[in-house]
Amino acid sequence: MTDAETPPSDLPERPTLSTAQPEEWFQLLKPRVMSLVVFTALTGLFAAPGDPRLWEGLIAVLCIAVGAGAAGALNMALESETDALMRRTRGRPTASGRVRKNDALAFGAVLSLFSVTLLGMNANWFAAGLLAMTIAYYAGLYTLVLKRRTPQNIVIGGAAGAFPPVIGWAAATGDAPWQAWLMFLIIFLWTPPHSWALALYSAGDYARAGIPMMPVAKGAKSTRLQVWLYSLILVPVAVLPAFVGLGGRGYLAVSVAGGALFLLLAWRLFRSRAGDQPDKAEAVGREAALYDVRAEAKPARNLFAYSILWLTALFAALLIEHLPAAGLECPTCV
Repeated sequence: MTDAETPPSDLPERPTLSTAQPEEWFQLLKPRVMSLVVFTALTGLFAAPGDPRLWEGLIAVLCIAVGAGAAGALNMALESETDALMRRTRGRPTASGRVRKNDALAFGAVLSLFSVTLLGMNANWFAAGLLAMTIAYYAGLYTLVLKRRTPQNIVIGGAAGAFPPVIGWAAATGDAPWQAWLMFLIIFLWTPPHSWALALYSAGDYARAGIPMMPVAKGAKSTRLQVWLYSLILVPVAVLPAFVGLGGRGYLAVSVAGGALFLLLAWRLFRSRAGDQPDKAEAVGREAALYDVRAEAKPARNLFAYSILWLTALFAALLIEHLPAAGLECPTCV
């Protein structure tokens, strides 16, 4: 799944552990990414059969959120030097020096241990194992191995962002049936067009950092084609929950109407010249906001922004449809 921070114009001097501010530690958790992780995990929790106990469900979602934040902190620590080379990420706490790399590593490790242990004790150890694997997958396989070695980094590494609904389901039931993996598949297929749309107008950043994102390694034209092909697969898969009992009529409407618009934006991106020229910030030598792009890159920006909205709408529809069926047992209520 993708986050974006706007770098400050004046970066503070490297602090000691005692002088780093609380908001710096919070930013290490990648709160924007965490919010989507929490949302999809909550959907998996409520979509699972049975009546989740209120406090156990809240604790499970908290553990998944903390685990996602821990993975984000580890990622920032391990990529502090690379992030410092990219205008989109050089304002992050470790890249800017506001939090030391070793401190961020320790912070992420402690949160990882806390979240996995608490989830195992509160829910079950199968869900805790999935959470531990997700953290290791993102911080280890994706960050240390895939990201710098293959243009397929976001395809393989995207599995880490697709696990939360499976973990939520497992926390509620102790298993992960195919319905949970269908939600996984939707996020997994959504990640490449979402991430590559961003990469098409941030290719200069990735090139400077030595990261072989698809536009850098294979060129903009090939990337636009692959975004279109992934979109053609994603949209029908996103409709499937409505036909297998996982989603209802509301979900069907959101998936069909929203998917049609997604395909339209992906087609416009495919037919555009997004990524063929340096982005606006590079062209004029100044900082630019995430959505401040050249006219040719606007189709990429539009698909990137809409992809977040559509994925949120899909899981919101699922969550709303499953809420009435959830009894939400309260252990202290008579």
